[in-house]
Amino acid sequence: MQQIQAPKGTKDVLPAESHKWHYIENTMREVCALYGAHELRTPIIEHTELFLRGVGDTTDIVQKEMYTFEDKGGRSITLKPEGTAGMVRAFLENRLFNEPMPQKLYYLNSPTFRYEKPQAGRLREHHQFGIETVGSYAPETDAEVILLALDLFRRLGVRDLVLHINSIGCPECRRDYNAALREYLSGYLGEMCETCRSRFEKNPMRIIDCKEQRCREIVKNAPRTVDYLCDDCRKHFEGVKACLDAAGAEYVLDPDIVRGLDYYTGTVFEVISNRIGAQGAVCAGGRYNGLIEELGGQRIPAVGFGMGMERLIAVMEANGVEFPKPGETTVYFAAFGDEPRRKAFALAQQMRREGISAEFDHMDRSFKAQFKYANKLGALYTVAIGDEELALGEVKVKCMADGTETAVAIDRLTEFFKE
Repeated sequence: MQQIQAPKGTKDVLPAESHKWHYIENTMREVCALYGAHELRTPIIEHTELFLRGVGDTTDIVQKEMYTFEDKGGRSITLKPEGTAGMVRAFLENRLFNEPMPQKLYYLNSPTFRYEKPQAGRLREHHQFGIETVGSYAPETDAEVILLALDLFRRLGVRDLVLHINSIGCPECRRDYNAALREYLSGYLGEMCETCRSRFEKNPMRIIDCKEQRCREIVKNAPRTVDYLCDDCRKHFEGVKACLDAAGAEYVLDPDIVRGLDYYTGTVFEVISNRIGAQGAVCAGGRYNGLIEELGGQRIPAVGFGMGMERLIAVMEANGVEFPKPGETTVYFAAFGDEPRRKAFALAQQMRREGISAEFDHMDRSFKAQFKYANKLGALYTVAIGDEELALGEVKVKCMADGTETAVAIDRLTEFFKE
């Protein structure tokens, strides 16, 4: 019978790797706590309409990448392709708008699904960390969200990152920009891919985000959003840059960033690494002042970002970051004989109840093999228990680092290891 394998574009996180995830997740929680952000968890599935209205029906995500199916009740359901739309739905459904603003919300290790060609740092199922700050129009809010991401990278030891920022304006100033963009692109319609031709009238800015090489060549000399900003959008963007300057954050003004989601307005940004090849963005986000209204709420501003956990681990490894080692076993009880094995089992349980990590033999190994196994576990101490030790009521505790042994009464072992 043929062995079943994981679906293409998915990856198992094995015990040898999971400690890396724990370290990153703990660091993320610590950084979010410093910024006053709180975790919000949303379902892995949502109604498809959420992404059609929120993400936009002309985006690559909706047109090409979503995992959508009909459930047994005839409802169209989609596996979550990104985190923001679900967070906004939860914000509205649970009436978090009645809480004091701004609301700083983050999601962690959130499974995200996109049907695309698997490649380095990009899987069909990946996991995202993101933060959404809801309720403030202030440019300081944009800058704070960006600085949170940069602080996280700094704490994780990631170097050689470049912050790229741009502003794509509000719906009002974008009308003038779209008109100028259509005028420029009209001479190239026959050369563009079919998807971009379909976007020409409805959403020409999406063409700038196209991954087809010919389309990328065409838009190199296209009009830029920053040249068409209204006074309010220009003032806001200048405020964001001033805040980043005040915090000492270096950045590059990048007019090519428009982001692949329709809900963005104003500030957009990406954090780029040059150590993981073409797929260099390790964090991306921006402001979305109209999304909450689009999904049935009031006009409430918001700004946020998302980053993929798998890509983050890849860039950390490329930076030579040394992850903390997984937790070691404190004590291993090696036993031989039925009665000593039962005592070893009871002592291991006693240690665990007291917060001391402990192990014993589950595989009926020889006495010698048990000590080899203790070495593989990285046990700090080993305790040998046989009939003689039970009769004496005393065991020898061996320190694995230097080989020294200490005689300890069996009924004092817990106190010994606590000390």
